[in-house]
Amino acid sequence: PHRPAPAIEGIAYFTVSELLQNISKHSGARTARVEMWRSGDRLLVQVRDDGKGGASPDGGSGLTGLAERLEAVDGLFVLDSPPGGPTTVTAELPWRERPVG
Repeated sequence: PHRPAPAIEGIAYFTVSELLQNISKHSGARTARVEMWRSGDRLLVQVRDDGKGGASPDGGSGLTGLAERLEAVDGLFVLDSPPGGPTTVTAELPWRERPVG
């Protein structure tokens, strides 16, 4: 199977790690789900939890840093977190092929 370039793979890994940490610290969730797939020239990562919702990039939860990290590589960060939940974060990264050799 094809894998993205190491830098993109690393950002995807860090994004999931940070989001799961935020869920455990702030959301009160009982469950979380991580999905990752390739769509054309994009790598999509989605993390969803059944917590209390109301997440905001302004809350010092690391979400602002994640959004900036994704934007630095022409990625996209979408947060959907209505009060009462659930919270869904979708991160979209450019697919760059892993160098051969």
